[in-house]
Amino acid sequence: MSGTSAGKRDFGHRQQIAAQRAAARHAAVRRRMLLAGGAIIAVVAVVLALVLVKVTSGSKPAAAPPADGPTGAALAGVVKDVTTVPASVLDTVRAGSLTGEGIGSVSTSGNGYLAPVAPVGGSALASGGKPEVLYVGAEFCPYCAAARWPLIVALSRFGTFSGLTTTRSGVTNGAGQQEPYPATPTWTFYGSRYTSPYLTFTPVELQTNIPDPSTGGYTTLQTLTTAQQKTLAAYDSGGSVPFLDIGNAYVQMGTLTPYGPADLQNLTWAKIATALHDPSTALAQSIDGSANYLTAAFCKLTGNQPASACTATVRALQSQLG
Repeated sequence: MSGTSAGKRDFGHRQQIAAQRAAARHAAVRRRMLLAGGAIIAVVAVVLALVLVKVTSGSKPAAAPPADGPTGAALAGVVKDVTTVPASVLDTVRAGSLTGEGIGSVSTSGNGYLAPVAPVGGSALASGGKPEVLYVGAEFCPYCAAARWPLIVALSRFGTFSGLTTTRSGVTNGAGQQEPYPATPTWTFYGSRYTSPYLTFTPVELQTNIPDPSTGGYTTLQTLTTAQQKTLAAYDSGGSVPFLDIGNAYVQMGTLTPYGPADLQNLTWAKIATALHDPSTALAQSIDGSANYLTAAFCKLTGNQPASACTATVRALQSQLG
């Protein structure tokens, strides 16, 4: 074998070894790059996870009000107190603290509080041969929560409720947004019944107080009929609640201090109901006073019957209704 041939073979062998070593170096570099890239991805994933945790923890999940209302004998006692406020107490209260701006008209102050009723000129609203009182509200609504107390007091002078149950206004809606005056103690008309020889009471509770994340609001409870939609739209195109139509002679969409959900915060049903029997209390002055205005409007429709409800004090308030 010639030296030239041996040199060629040796050169080729060295090239092969160099190529293998280069390939090994490239593979090592590639592995290091892959490892480094994986580490970067892992770090990014951790950072994103921390950001998501922070964002999630910063938003409040939707929450339903606590179900801590009275039950059994306690509930029966509260219902009795609210539905049997003595005429002597109501006559002593008279207009109560509901005096001043907005009496006899729909308030435009926009503060969301209850106002006395306002006269309207619609055709008579009746059902079952009797004047109809149409209430539209929602269980989550804190202003509806305030409105139900005097409405129950007033209607109980003309008839009898059965099946009344307690509830609270909403805490956070389906989008996790905080409600004003959360968990205000109140009643729901859903599932209740009202009988009277003088009036027909038609309550509609549109939504519950249970958040609905799919809509950002609350779960649907009842829906308005076409006729009820027209009645509501005739006086409030926005369809806001609470809304009360008293035979199409008076409406209450009201917003007027000094009574509203703020006055009921952190109180129990029993404490509120008991206060209604003492005309010297602030709650009697506001809730019973509002009930007297409602009673005056109801008496207008019933020809001041029954006499037990349409007392001289109540009839005197009729002149302020417009």
